[in-house]
Amino acid sequence: MALCLFPTPSAEDVDELAEAWALHPVLVEDLLHAGQRPKLERYDDVLFIVIRAARYIDDIEDVDFLEFHVLVRANAIAVLCQDGRWIDGSDETSLPGSSAGIADHTLLDDEHLLTLGPEAVLYRLLDAIVDGYIPVLRGLAIDKEQIERQVFSGDAAVAERIYRLSQEVIDLQHAASSLTDVLDALQSGFDRYGIPEALRTYLHDVADHLTRVETRVVELRDALSQILSVNATLVGQRQNEDMKKISGWAAILFAPTLIGSIYGMNFETMPELHWAFGYPVAIGAMVALGASLFVVFRWKKWM
Repeated sequence: MALCLFPTPSAEDVDELAEAWALHPVLVEDLLHAGQRPKLERYDDVLFIVIRAARYIDDIEDVDFLEFHVLVRANAIAVLCQDGRWIDGSDETSLPGSSAGIADHTLLDDEHLLTLGPEAVLYRLLDAIVDGYIPVLRGLAIDKEQIERQVFSGDAAVAERIYRLSQEVIDLQHAASSLTDVLDALQSGFDRYGIPEALRTYLHDVADHLTRVETRVVELRDALSQILSVNATLVGQRQNEDMKKISGWAAILFAPTLIGSIYGMNFETMPELHWAFGYPVAIGAMVALGASLFVVFRWKKWM
């Protein structure tokens, strides 16, 4: 069985592979264009699969997705790393040894499994990708816990962080659900293409792991939605308390303004207009009315 790995596939690499394997022109066009969602298609005797691995970059709280194109035919399999990196994000410049060596260690280290054909290599790749989703979920869960503490501490910047993390969770959910469709398509072809029973068991195990990943992703997305609702409620409560304080101080300031505006009218005939004690009484009334309102608002816990 032959394994062809293209760590950084170029147009020339794709053309050589297309000529050697007599690939369909539509398939060649797909191989030349990255940015596709996971899918499974069959062109004559060649099985074409697009899958996406994920890794979590904690420093920037971002999920980095890596796209792989896989071609499977009798006794041969080709893997094209469309992003120039392996499942764990490594490339030929970041780790000693070549990406081919890294891939061989991941895909070809089980001699017993390899006796089941090139589909066994595909299984190892799918299993490694699904296992890679677990640390991503762990990183997202840690950030969720940090966000919960931020929400109850009153951090005003937490809403943006919730939205950003929710988008990462949604992207992971799309990748996992699309990969589920790929596994379902593989399982539906077990009988038609004579997949060995032992390999079917391995693929079922991968599907079970992916189901658990999807369940955790949904739970995480629901939790972030609830956190966002709680944050909106707390923000509303804090704004309501602020409005109470603003309204209370506005009422206190209104009292002396009312008295001052009345005695500021330019009428000749007004009570106490020429009274010697008019000014101190007016000032005293302003202070007394303002103090009374302050006491009332404090009693009602508005201040």
